[in-house]
Amino acid sequence: MPRGISTLATVAAALTIAALAAVVLVVTMPTGCAASTAQQLHVQILAVVPHDPTMYTEGLEIHNGVLYEGSGLAGQSRLRATALASGAMLREATLPADLFGEGLTVTDDRLWQLTWTSGIAIERDPATLAQRRRVAYQGQGWGLCHDGHRLVMSDGSDRLTFRDPKTFVLQGSVAVTRDGVPVPQLNELECVGGMVWANVWQTDDILRIDPASGRVTGVAEPDEPEPTSEPDADPKPQPDPDPLTT
Repeated sequence: MPRGISTLATVAAALTIAALAAVVLVVTMPTGCAASTAQQLHVQILAVVPHDPTMYTEGLEIHNGVLYEGSGLAGQSRLRATALASGAMLREATLPADLFGEGLTVTDDRLWQLTWTSGIAIERDPATLAQRRRVAYQGQGWGLCHDGHRLVMSDGSDRLTFRDPKTFVLQGSVAVTRDGVPVPQLNELECVGGMVWANVWQTDDILRIDPASGRVTGVAEPDEPEPTSEPDADPKPQPDPDPLTT
């Protein structure tokens, strides 16, 4: 998680990745509740920093003043570390052409990067981005975050899985519901303040999820103007209906 930045600004850095030429930092604030039991949250933009539009962003996280960004697309997937304050690129690693890069997260001494359909998690040195090893997992890889104790992973279904941050071994899972209804297509994740924040693929919704119960406790719907141009549609098909289970 970032240092010296509002914890909810972390959510912005990873979940408002629709901007083509900028990374947008935001905070969320309560605006009251509607009929839903989930609290309605308002998105406020705090800052906008330059962003390389050639990066097909799939994973994004701020850690100790460094913006780590993973891009997707087969044959074009990269991992980049950028100084948040200056925008200067610090280092970059290229994935093999057969791997489609996905979500990422940084722990104290390692960076984990998912792949979409290859079933491979890549452990890297966060200082150099050098690959240390690969670990296999079942199903698809979409989003990833670290809550300080364990990794939380999404696979495009309504289920979040929990993994050991050192071994990537599966430790458990939880189904996510909003007012008792399953919420599929959970995508990019951020772990902040004991909660998991997730955007829902192909929507503007950002969900605040209680990882203990899977219940959606808050929903943020950005109301800022959309970018004037958009990238090609995300190539992900409908996720496998058989999610990972313990």
